[in-house]
Parts: sequence; C-alpha cells; structure tokens
Amino acid sequence: MNDQPQERTPERNPGAPARPARRVPRDCGDFAIRIARDGTWYYEGSPIARPALVRLFSTVLKRDADGVYWLETPVEKGRVEVEDAPFTAVELAVAGRSRDRVLQFRTNVDTWIEAGPDHPIRVTEDPQTREPRPYLLVRDGLEALIVRSVYYELVALGVEEKATFGVWSKNAFFALGPAGEAP
Repeated sequence: MNDQPQERTPERNPGAPARPARRVPRDCGDFAIRIARDGTWYYEGSPIARPALVRLFSTVLKRDADGVYWLETPVEKGRVEVEDAPFTAVELAVAGRSRDRVLQFRTNVDTWIEAGPDHPIRVTEDPQTREPRPYLLVRDGLEALIVRSVYYELVALGVEEKATFGVWSKNAFFALGPAGEAP
C-alpha cells in the first residue's frame, strides 16, 4: 500500500455538458464598410439607410491593438475603414453642478454615455486647421467625436482649474484648453 498522497484531478460534473472550445472568427478581409467623419456608415460607397442595421453593426465593432477596426461576430470578422472616430456625440444632457455634475452624451447610434473616469473626454488639435477635436471614450478604445454644437455647449459649462479650462463630470475634470483661452 502506498502511503504517499496522490494528486487528484478535479472531477467534472458528469451531467454537465462539455464546454465547446472558443471559436476563432474567420477573417473575411475588408467588408467594404466605411464610417465617415460625420458618423455616416457606408457600404460599397452608398450610405446605409437603415438606422437599426447601423446600430446592430455598432454593437460588434471592435478596435485592435494596432488601431484596426473590425466588425466581429463569433463566426467571422472583417475590417472596416473609419475616417476619424466610429461614433459621434450628437446631444448633451447635464445633471447636477460643479464637481458632482454628470455630463451625458447621446451618440449617433442612440447610446447614452456618461463622461467620467471610465469614459473620459479628450481634446486634440486638428493639425491643418488648428481647431479643437474633442472625443469621448465609448468603450474598449472606441471613441465618439463630439460634434461642434455639443462641444460649444461643453465650453459654456467650462471652468478654470489650476491654469486649465475644462469641465467636470462624475467628479473628474476634463481639460478643454489652457485657462484664459476658452476654445
């Protein structure tokens, strides 16, 4: 008789179904879909006219570590061209005041996003026009370009904090530009 402890392997529940292996989506190459800077989705050069179809596609949109955009389902994936950001922030709702203010943005695919630590606002400068280009993180590296009229609403809410002009949302401060130079 062997007195040494024996290594036991965990037993599976005999009645449980076997887990299927994770399927790797088949790469279908380019899908001939382009998302324009204004948020319009095109297929083979023609606008996709069905908003429900665009919303559906937007739920499977991903961006990889190299910055390539994909529509990916469990079965297949294909590249899509994105001119700037895949979404646009087209409406702003404001609740609260000061640091407790909550800024909510509606995207062009009717998703509401609350700006805050998990969904920051960032502003870059267009290298050609030197105009501000504001963005909101939607999810997993996917951003919404904040349209000009909504950006002006943000500027109207702006305050100066430590030599920076910006806005508060969910107790997080987002810089819009240097103090004294409201964008």
